[in-house]
Amino acid sequence: MHDTTALLVELGSVILGLGIIGRFAGRVGLSPIPLYLLAGLAFGEGGLLPLGASEEFTAVGAEIGVILLLLLLGLEYSASELVTSLKTQYPSGAVDFVLNATPGAVAALLLGWGPVGAVALAGVTWISSSGVIAKVLADLGRLGNRETPVILGVLVIEDLSMAVYLPLLTAMLAGVGFAGGSIALLVALGTVGFVLYLALRHGRLISRAVSSDNPEMLLLVVLGLTVLVAGVAQQLQVSAAVGAFLVGIALSGEVAEGARKLLTPLRDLFAAVFFVFFGLSTNPAEIPPVLLPAALLAVVTVFTKIATGWYAARRAGIGSRGRWRAGGTLVARGEFSIVIAGLAVATEPRIGPIATAYVLILVIVGPLTARWTQPAVELIRKWRGKGDGPAATPGEPGVLPVARVTAPEEELATSAD
Repeated sequence: MHDTTALLVELGSVILGLGIIGRFAGRVGLSPIPLYLLAGLAFGEGGLLPLGASEEFTAVGAEIGVILLLLLLGLEYSASELVTSLKTQYPSGAVDFVLNATPGAVAALLLGWGPVGAVALAGVTWISSSGVIAKVLADLGRLGNRETPVILGVLVIEDLSMAVYLPLLTAMLAGVGFAGGSIALLVALGTVGFVLYLALRHGRLISRAVSSDNPEMLLLVVLGLTVLVAGVAQQLQVSAAVGAFLVGIALSGEVAEGARKLLTPLRDLFAAVFFVFFGLSTNPAEIPPVLLPAALLAVVTVFTKIATGWYAARRAGIGSRGRWRAGGTLVARGEFSIVIAGLAVATEPRIGPIATAYVLILVIVGPLTARWTQPAVELIRKWRGKGDGPAATPGEPGVLPVARVTAPEEELATSAD
């Protein structure tokens, strides 16, 4: 009884605190994500007042939060839009890998971690946080923006790449032979391919089977199906987040619209729990010794991610403002980076603190760059006397005056890419 009482008191205090923090962030016009993380850091291991009774519940809630974030993001797009995005964004995915994995690999080699450490830290710096970015897009009201499908395309390529990367990293860490690594990779690729096939070929049948006029039944079926698929995906060495996203794209029409309305409040609750849990799992005492190298790595990869988003949006014909918004939005790292570091820490213990500090920096900086990169660029251009419009500049061929699209602040420049 005492344990249950402590759980209720701690959990109630955490949720109430999140509500107060969220209201404060809204008043000052900021995303609440950095404040959630700092709150978790303050009350986690080594913090001001560690929370013990609700730790297990918070861990499970954090997993559900990531799943719901990716499910709701998947519900925004159809399977055909996903395939189109993959076909058009694969060059951007390659640029993303080269620009953002290289700094991590080079840093690990300079620190003397060897090939396995280099592969692990390369993954930490490569993968943006789909969970954080999904929440930031929703908080900033940008889900309907012209650049959002471009951002989604890069994130999908990254998430699906995890189906290849994680089995290979696990094999390297375990020291298994080529045969063992190949089997794990084939299982992962087969799982992703099968789910994509179901989404593309039988998405309407799935939506029809899930559909219900009763909101309660729709909520239970969609949530249960999502968690089940995410669990199976995780068991088969594919990210649970990828599985949840694929369930989202498999649903369409009225089912998708109804599920969005029902699941949005749950997403907001459990997403907040996820960010708090991330802070709770970090010991503040481990951060200062590695803060300088983590900060240097963060600065480098902020610019490489902005360059990635700018390039991807330019290829899609997005105007100047949308390019900078896309770049700033991609900066945040989070759940995948922590998963990668957690896998590697047994082989290379030094990766744990630096990865934690690195992700903590960028998960706080990411929402800020998403909001302020484009205004900052316009301010610099004004200061330099170039104006704030996305009109073509000398040496930028094929860019025509912008046209308004569905998002009020978005601009589309037709380029010759």
